[in-house]
Amino acid sequence: MIITRDDILEVLKKIATKIEENREYITDLDSATGDGDHWANMNMGFKKIVDEIDNLKVLEIPELIKKVGMLLMSTIGGSSGVLYGTAFIRASQVIAGKSELDKNDISRMMEAGLEGIMTRGKAKPGDKTMIDTLFPASNAFKAAIESDLNLHEAANVSKEAGYNGMLSTKDMSATKGRAFYQANKGLGHIDPGAVTLYYMIEVFSDYIVNK
Repeated sequence: MIITRDDILEVLKKIATKIEENREYITDLDSATGDGDHWANMNMGFKKIVDEIDNLKVLEIPELIKKVGMLLMSTIGGSSGVLYGTAFIRASQVIAGKSELDKNDISRMMEAGLEGIMTRGKAKPGDKTMIDTLFPASNAFKAAIESDLNLHEAANVSKEAGYNGMLSTKDMSATKGRAFYQANKGLGHIDPGAVTLYYMIEVFSDYIVNK
């Protein structure tokens, strides 16, 4: 199975819808651990992508992914914009010249995005951030394809690992971000950034499985 430009555009639109539909949940999470604006920023970023779909659909896949990163970086406020932007831009660099993507390309993109976030954010797994979702999801996806699972199977495995990673942030004390300045370091609350990152993995996985 391959991933086309049209597939990517559909996934981006579905991510935007998923984020928009979860306004109350994300805002409540972020109000408990941060300043309550994570949903608004993420929603603004992905609405911008949807607004730019006509311009994105004429680009080749690497340029499309890079442009998404630039849009997120310029639209999403705070550190999230920089981190998401960096992730997409780094991902675009490992698929140069590609007109369609296979499971190996997806794995490389996840790894590159993860490395970009970790380097730019100076964070690691266990810091109670989006990394705690992406790190296990990326590793699980890579292990799945190395075990010769197909894209459907790898996407499902990655989704489950990302979900468990997201949930694990509830029992973590923040060492980064606004939650670090809370009296309890966000302990007892799932990190909102880990949730919105999981939404991306979930939407992608569900799209692949249903394709």
